[in-house]
Amino acid sequence: MRRTPPIRVLSRALSIAAATLLLAACADTAGDTAQGTAGCEAYQQYGTFKDKKVSLYSGIVAPEDEPHINSYKNFERCTGIQVEFQGEKEFDTQVQVRIKGGNPPDLAIFAQPGLVKQLVETGKAVQAPDTVVANVKKFWSESWQGYVTVNGKVYGAPLGANVKSFVWYSPKEFKAKGYTVPKTLDELKTLSEKIAAGGQKPWCVGIGSGDATGWPVTDWMEDMMLRLSGPKAYDDWVNHTIPFNGPEATGALDAVGEYLKNPAFVNGGLGDVKSVASTQFQDAGLPILQGQCSLHRQGSFYAQNWPKGVNVSPDGDIYAFYFPSKDDTSKPVLGGGEFVVAFSDRPEVKAFQTFLASDTWANEKVASTPGGGWISANTGMDASKLTNPIDKLSAQILQDPKSVFRYDGSDQMPGAVGTNAFWKQGTNWVTGQSTKATLDAIEAAWPK
Repeated sequence: MRRTPPIRVLSRALSIAAATLLLAACADTAGDTAQGTAGCEAYQQYGTFKDKKVSLYSGIVAPEDEPHINSYKNFERCTGIQVEFQGEKEFDTQVQVRIKGGNPPDLAIFAQPGLVKQLVETGKAVQAPDTVVANVKKFWSESWQGYVTVNGKVYGAPLGANVKSFVWYSPKEFKAKGYTVPKTLDELKTLSEKIAAGGQKPWCVGIGSGDATGWPVTDWMEDMMLRLSGPKAYDDWVNHTIPFNGPEATGALDAVGEYLKNPAFVNGGLGDVKSVASTQFQDAGLPILQGQCSLHRQGSFYAQNWPKGVNVSPDGDIYAFYFPSKDDTSKPVLGGGEFVVAFSDRPEVKAFQTFLASDTWANEKVASTPGGGWISANTGMDASKLTNPIDKLSAQILQDPKSVFRYDGSDQMPGAVGTNAFWKQGTNWVTGQSTKATLDAIEAAWPK
């Protein structure tokens, strides 16, 4: 997932020192675990506890919560710490209510770096202990480290990751019609024109998502910003050191418009251009299965939306290719992920937080998700253990040293922009509003 500078692996001495500090912190609460400690060598560094509990709050709900809960079983057995996992659909709202009300969880899993920074600024988040910092620096690139670093201090650890720079397609259709996977943006445009010339709308697109309608537009635009202006301009745009309505953003949204607002390119099997706004994002790629469109840009998580029985593989009914760059000299990758942040500094909380930042947990999580659908940018994750073809493809992209990873921009922006004006104005843009009016309105929403 990166062009970012090489990961700085800490010395063995630092790792041992960090583990020693954690063991010392845990010594006064240490005790024998009731279940036994056979096969617990990898967990000895976290210490042993008696009758200690740690609460973990998340937006991950049943049945997706089961792999998470299972990934902590060995940790619980070997350390004696009981993890109380709670998932809630209204997490984004309720976690802030709980924190402001003085009832925060010990740990919480966030998908938005912007919210993490907001909570740090309130003084509620707890700075990560040295053991967590050591793992974060050991197993993640500098770009990922930056998403949990505020004012030079680390406040959490990355967990899962996803790749958003994907285009879904039918390998069987490509083989039958002689299409080839494009390697550059020019080739992507040429392929789209070739499909359209054959009498079929090449793209199927949907941005509907209830109160969050419009977010797929932000992903399209962010991918284009990365490709046309580069990671430095992308970072400046996300941080508002260049205006939201500047020439870089204008060029990116206009480039998206060449696809999403082009009646020759959309909306295969779904309607005209305006149907892009009314089509639910979950349904938007399905016309590929009926041969009504050929291409659908959506992240790796979209793999869960294909109906049961659909063969998702390089030679199957459906697969995905990397959304190509401007040329073959760069490989920008847009993605998202999760981060765990603490609101307590008890020894047992530090121990569990350190475990979540380790390669041990990343591999336990892979093992507890046999059906696939989860990966991490943790370099200690053994990609050879992945079984899902899309997971394998995502990991290959994430671990490619040529890749330049950047986190979803709207998730880093202030809420008034990233999860409000950007979504709403993007929807207005799809249904006819001009690029200038759209970007001017979003710029005006930026907090002064």
